[in-house]
Amino acid sequence: MVLYELIDYDVLRVIWWLLLGVLLIGFALTDGFDMGVGALLPFVAKTDTERRVVINTVGPVWEGNQVWFILGGGAIFAAWPPLYAVSFSGFYLAMFLVLAALILRPVGFKYRSKRDSETWRSRWDWALFVGGAVPALVFGVAVGNVLQGVPFYLTEDLMPMYPGNFILKLLGLLNPFALLAGVVSLSMLLMHGAAWISLKTEGAVAARARQYGTTAGMVAAAGYALAGLWLHFGIDGFALVNDPVASGPSNPLYSEVVQGGSWFAVYGDRPWALIAPVLGFAGIALAIMGLRAGREVSTLLWSKMGILGIISSVGLTMFPFILPSTLDPNSSLTVWDASSSHQTLFVMLVATVIFMPIILAYTAWVYKVLWGKVTEDDVTGNSDSVY
Repeated sequence: MVLYELIDYDVLRVIWWLLLGVLLIGFALTDGFDMGVGALLPFVAKTDTERRVVINTVGPVWEGNQVWFILGGGAIFAAWPPLYAVSFSGFYLAMFLVLAALILRPVGFKYRSKRDSETWRSRWDWALFVGGAVPALVFGVAVGNVLQGVPFYLTEDLMPMYPGNFILKLLGLLNPFALLAGVVSLSMLLMHGAAWISLKTEGAVAARARQYGTTAGMVAAAGYALAGLWLHFGIDGFALVNDPVASGPSNPLYSEVVQGGSWFAVYGDRPWALIAPVLGFAGIALAIMGLRAGREVSTLLWSKMGILGIISSVGLTMFPFILPSTLDPNSSLTVWDASSSHQTLFVMLVATVIFMPIILAYTAWVYKVLWGKVTEDDVTGNSDSVY
């Protein structure tokens, strides 16, 4: 027996499905508040000094937080290559919008204070708004489309095919349910960003952040509830007809899938999965109460719990599906038929076990060193060394 066969192939597939979820949640918990701060910047800060204070709450950490996005993309590419190929083929323009918006963020941070011009700085402030709001919205729109199923099919040689041109593909993504999911995503991260600003600032800026964050949290909770009802009563789920072949090949066309019924059938089969939406609602509710009460550290933690619950509920509801197809359900990608080889997953797991604790330890150390509030004196007294 070779070394990688010590762990069953299907067990490795489930492990990497879980790790992909961990990376995506890690991205939302860290870079999520960066995006929320950027989207709130023009509203919570009224003067140039206040805006510099808000920018410098995330200035030292946003680059490190964005590593989670890179790790997530790399994990999809290496562990789930069919998912990478099919999703990027159908979401190409949407991904381009996300990348274009994310490119604005580092440029905005670096160039915003280079000129002492109100017009110049205002334009870069709005660029930072776009860099935060657009990715938060588009990520939610993408999730909404995945829950409905994506219009693609696989040829015999597993090439993904989508009908229509690039523009029609993008417009097709902007359907009502997907836009609702986008609103949930955006409002959730606005609440998260407000919790971070409340923790890192003081005075009028923190008070405005708590006000906007409370409103965003209410919108997130209402949107999440509405999306759940819509998903249950108005959108067909997907189900595997045949049981997955133990340690079978990664070929989606070997599976038989039907579309119909409700995604929520999973909660009858696996009642323990209900913990995810419970955490989602509870986290948002407690974060709203924390914002209104002026609590800081606990509010950020409750916000993180809400995000954890909401994102986890999507993955647990869809399991074992990763990317279902509405044009040809048998082309749907699942945990059992869309992964890399047995050996690849094992080698990647070994690398993850070694390096993930190092990344987490370094991240924790950075936040410990940078702990504390950003004040107006910090900004005005160190103009040459801060954003």
